[in-house]
Amino acid sequence: MGEKSAQKKKYILETARKVFVEKGYKSVTMKDIVEACEISRGGLYLYFDSTDQILLEVLQMEAEETDDVFSERIEKGGTAADILTLFLKEQKKELLQNKDNLTVAVYEYFFAHKPTDKNNMLRRRFDAGVRVIEKLIEAGIASGEFYCEDPKGAAANIMFVLEGLKINGQTFGITEKMVDEQLLYIMQGLITEI
Repeated sequence: MGEKSAQKKKYILETARKVFVEKGYKSVTMKDIVEACEISRGGLYLYFDSTDQILLEVLQMEAEETDDVFSERIEKGGTAADILTLFLKEQKKELLQNKDNLTVAVYEYFFAHKPTDKNNMLRRRFDAGVRVIEKLIEAGIASGEFYCEDPKGAAANIMFVLEGLKINGQTFGITEKMVDEQLLYIMQGLITEI
């Protein structure tokens, strides 16, 4: 794919993301995306076959952008505590941006499709998050920043807390104080006494 085509595809994904944020997953049609992008129907079908494919690529794009942020911090030699704190701050920002996230669209998609474990992108993202946090906890243990007897269990617990906060944010709402309390509890459970 040439540079111009890659830029066009990225534009479509970024624009489609806004449509999914606004309308969820179930209500979005290819026509909605065509209109939002101000392109022809054929122009859209040149890159994508369905709204399913577009949503999954939007999610993949977001995951790669998040990975880039943390890879950069790791390359700069950030401590495990610094990197975990950055991760949790990014999660907090997403949780509090209730009007600008894909949570509703993602859950609508996965409730509608009920993918198998092998094809479940949401599960793969969750498991990848657990692995990253587990490695950070292990690095923090090795450097003396963290104390934890079960890094994998702690990492899974952190991901479950974050996922629960996402659902609460969409159902009955959450406040910054509520998020801060949960994130503080997470960090207090890992930080070693000085």
